[in-house]
Amino acid sequence: MDKRLVLWDIDQTLIDLRGAGRDWYTQVLSEVVGVAMTGMPPFFGRTELAITSELLTLHGIEPDEETVRKVWAGLVLASEQAVPTLTQRGLALPGAAAALAGLAAQEHAVQSLVTGNLREVAWHKLSAFDLHEHLDFEIGGYGSLSAYRPDLVAHAVEQASARHSPFAWDAVVVIGDTPHDIDAALAHGAVAVGVATGRFDASTLRAAGAHVVFTDLSDTQAVLDAVLG
Repeated sequence: MDKRLVLWDIDQTLIDLRGAGRDWYTQVLSEVVGVAMTGMPPFFGRTELAITSELLTLHGIEPDEETVRKVWAGLVLASEQAVPTLTQRGLALPGAAAALAGLAAQEHAVQSLVTGNLREVAWHKLSAFDLHEHLDFEIGGYGSLSAYRPDLVAHAVEQASARHSPFAWDAVVVIGDTPHDIDAALAHGAVAVGVATGRFDASTLRAAGAHVVFTDLSDTQAVLDAVLG
């Protein structure tokens, strides 16, 4: 069997932090930029670069590189400070830990991330729930790279191919809870797996073109079968 590269989304796919990201942005906008939050652009399935740029523009602030970087540094600090309390606020979604462990036990699977989060924030979120140990954070695609999510998939595949051996696109599996995740996979001919644990139901994910859709990740064997083909 050829090796499979499995690229996980985080929020509403592996964990649910129940609005923590919005709270961190509210805090950072006040502390770093000196502005009170009056509105928030859509979060779900979007990258940090897109969200931060739109948020600053919405509040009358030019999203130049320096300001964006300051906001991101604030988000990293806020998420780091929140790590001890994240398990009280949110939860690991059903089957997430078992799916990660089950794939880690397969010699043909390499697991990393394609997430709108910053890399450091991704680490803080997942390590709080002990969901980090089976993921190679070095080869992931993160939200600082681009406002266009398919770019994150391409970057992750490039990094993974350099570290291991080249991955054919049909050996790449993208798992997420939004149509953006599905689109990012399909843009490259990768396998798109939808998980209906977020704002989008199974029919919406199927309509977006997902090859397989799960209600959640609780059927570990079904997840392994979908990923490993």
